[in-house]
Amino acid sequence: MTGNHKDTTITRRRALAVTGGTVAAGGLAVAGYQTAFADDATTTTTADATASATASESSGTCVLMSSVTEGPYYLDNALVRKDITEGKAGVPLTLRITVQDTTESCGPVAGAAVEIWHCDAWGYYSGYTTANPGGSAPAESEDGSTANDNTYLRGYQIANANGVVKFETIFPGWYTPRTCHIHVKVHTGGAKEDGTYEGGKVNYTGQFFFPDDAAEAIFALEPYSQHSGSYTTLDNDMVYDGGGASSGLLTLKPVHKKDVSKGYKGFITLGIDPDAENTGAGSGGGGEPPSGDAPTGTPPTDAPTESASPSATASS
Repeated sequence: MTGNHKDTTITRRRALAVTGGTVAAGGLAVAGYQTAFADDATTTTTADATASATASESSGTCVLMSSVTEGPYYLDNALVRKDITEGKAGVPLTLRITVQDTTESCGPVAGAAVEIWHCDAWGYYSGYTTANPGGSAPAESEDGSTANDNTYLRGYQIANANGVVKFETIFPGWYTPRTCHIHVKVHTGGAKEDGTYEGGKVNYTGQFFFPDDAAEAIFALEPYSQHSGSYTTLDNDMVYDGGGASSGLLTLKPVHKKDVSKGYKGFITLGIDPDAENTGAGSGGGGEPPSGDAPTGTPPTDAPTESASPSATASS
């Protein structure tokens, strides 16, 4: 989203990674999501400031983040919304991301647009559901003819005065040959328009990663356990370089220490140069492009808005 896109047709941009195949697609349902994040309804600027401080302390203050490839599954026209689940089932995850200016005394980048996207519990990305996630996984959708029109697990949020954004999503699954991760871009200079972010430029392109022990615990649960195969650990991932927080490793806190199915809260600070431009095209690794067809069509007319609540009957 680096130009003024008036056409809301979803288009595939750059493809750099991952093996492919063709599968039919299958739905998931969400349950217990609002309960896990009931405290979010009363979040205030003070709470965001506290989250910002926590993220800075745990993930390294004022460190220019390592940029990497945007990966194979980027789509233009992600929606500006806090809840990106669209009915996808999985372990709840709240992400609090603080954007800092590494050129101006670690000050917050208020108004920065943080965009994230990631796969579902079985390794499928919206818009690319014909790409095989590797191993053995259920079909993503019963109706493969419209599956690529979906927009689940994609979205933007605009940073507040403290440089903080928050997303409500699920813990991602995995696909061959990658470890568990979330893609991220930081945009500045644009504006929210018609529910999407328009104009400006991309200052940072990267990925967030998860500790292996947390991923192992989550992948033993439903619906993740229905995806079998060889999971790639951090040490063997082709993108993560072992740099910890400065390389995108999230700090995770379980909602309930004795029951990880209740969800996690993830924190990280993104140190960026607001004057730089980094689209992620042509950088990093990622394997072969997927063999599935590029997505077509427009976002579903019933796609949830920024204020919508998750629904078990939402489009998957």
